[in-house]
Amino acid sequence: MSKPIVAIVGRPNVGKSMLFNKLIGQRLSIVEDTPGVTRDRIYGECEWCGRKFTLVDTGGIEPRTDSQILTFMREQAQIAIENATVIIFLTDIKTGLTASDQEVANMLLRSRKPIVLAVNKMDSVGAPNPDYYEFYNLGLGDPVAVSAVHGHGTGDLLDACVAYFPDEEEAEEESDVLKVAIIGKPNVGKSSLINALTGRKGLAKTSNTPGRTQQLNYFNLADKLFLVDLPGYGFAKAPENLVKQWQKMIFAYLQGRVNLKRVFLLIDSRHGIKKVDREIMEMLDKAAVTYQIILTKSDKISAAALAKVFRETQAEIAKHAAAYVDIIATSSEKGFGIDELRAEICRLAG
Repeated sequence: MSKPIVAIVGRPNVGKSMLFNKLIGQRLSIVEDTPGVTRDRIYGECEWCGRKFTLVDTGGIEPRTDSQILTFMREQAQIAIENATVIIFLTDIKTGLTASDQEVANMLLRSRKPIVLAVNKMDSVGAPNPDYYEFYNLGLGDPVAVSAVHGHGTGDLLDACVAYFPDEEEAEEESDVLKVAIIGKPNVGKSSLINALTGRKGLAKTSNTPGRTQQLNYFNLADKLFLVDLPGYGFAKAPENLVKQWQKMIFAYLQGRVNLKRVFLLIDSRHGIKKVDREIMEMLDKAAVTYQIILTKSDKISAAALAKVFRETQAEIAKHAAAYVDIIATSSEKGFGIDELRAEICRLAG
C-alpha cells in the first residue's frame, strides 16, 4: 500500500534537515548553519503509532528571490507540497515570526493541504519563550514547540501529523521501486545505450528511423530499479499536435514523481547541445528534476573534439540549476563509459 507523505518546509536555516534526521533516526540530510545547503528533496522512511510514512526534507523557501538556485529550491519544495499528505511548516523561535514566514504560510494555505505548524529551537524545558505565541498570528492553529537538537516535542509533532493520515484501507497501491529515466533526441542512441547497459542485445529496439520510441518503456533491473525509456523529442517530421502530446506526457511523468532519482539526458557527441536540447533542459529545470548529461557516440569523434564538447557542455550545464555537474562520455558500440554509467545507476539505487 502507498504510504502517506509528510513534507517539512520552511525558510532556510530554520532546522528542517536537523528535524528530518532526528525523526528518521539517521543522518541523511546535511546539517550546516549556512542557509540553502539542502537544494534537492531528500526522502526517508518513518514509523509512528504503527503507521509507516515517507518524510521529505526540502530546501528553504525564499518567497521572493532572483537567485536561480533559490528558485530551484522553491520549485523543489512546491513539488513536495503538491505530493504531500501532510505538511510540517517549520519556523524558528530564535528569529521569531518574519514576513517570509507569513508569505510561506499563505502559499501553504493555497495548497489546501493539512498543515502542522512547528516552532523549532525550543531547546529549554518549562515555560515556553513568550515569542512562541507570536506564531498564532499565522492563522494555522496551535503551534507545536519542538527541539530538533534534543527531540523535545517530536512525539507531539508526529501525533499531529498521523491524525491527518487517511485510513490504511483507503490508501492506493503504488510501487516503491526507484526509477531512473533516459531521454534524448531521436536517433541519439537511447536504445543502443539501454542494450549496452543491460548487456542484452535487442532488449530495446534500435532503428535508423528517428522517433521510433513514442511511448514510455520500462526495464526492470534486478527488481531494484526501473530504467524508464522516455519518448524522443525534437521530431522534425511529426505533426505539431503529436509533438505537443508527447511533450505533455513527458512533463506529466517527470513532475512530482517521488521515486524518480535522476534523468539521464543523452547528447550526441558529434553535435553537442543544440537548441532543442536546451528546450528540454529548460523543461527539466521547470519540473525540478535532477538530470545528468550523457554524451553518446563518443567513439565517432577525435579525443580533441570530445574534449571541446566536454568544455562546451560544462559551460552550458552551469546555467541550469537542476543539471548534475558530472558528464559521462559513452560509446555503446565500443563499450567505453558504460561501466561508469552502470556504477552511477547502482549508486542511485543505493
